[in-house]
Amino acid sequence: MAMSETYKTLRTVVADAGRMETPEPIRFDTKVAVLLRDDLEPWQALNVTAFLVSGIAAHDPELIGGPYEDADGTVYLAMIRQPIVVFEGDAERLTATHAKAVTRGLAMSVYVREMFSTGNDRDNRAAVRAVATDDLDLVGIAVHGPKNAVDKTFKGAPLHR
Repeated sequence: MAMSETYKTLRTVVADAGRMETPEPIRFDTKVAVLLRDDLEPWQALNVTAFLVSGIAAHDPELIGGPYEDADGTVYLAMIRQPIVVFEGDAERLTATHAKAVTRGLAMSVYVREMFSTGNDRDNRAAVRAVATDDLDLVGIAVHGPKNAVDKTFKGAPLHR
């Protein structure tokens, strides 16, 4: 699938009689992207992604869509309203991408290796605060910003497998 197709979500238009009409694409002018170290265990990659995306959601409440509801009326929590692309790379790519995101002033959440040994938010924040920006042992970052800026920041990073 081409990258440009990844960010289109089809919205179905309901006619007055409840009839479904031709879907119209929903396009987003922003993008959410995650970059993970390629040497993480599966459980680590999932955990890091969840933490990183929670930071992006907390940063911009406008990213959150409406609550979900099934046909029986059971209501579920709202989620981020647009696709999230997950990439992977080695430590060098992660450091370079982080630097580009900082330079471009993009909203970013970070996960450093030291956070695997903590058990709470206070200690997680202390682990990041203890290290200078250029010395962070990054295992993941998530970025939200204008689509073109995010695309340029993550250029060349392969999709997570």
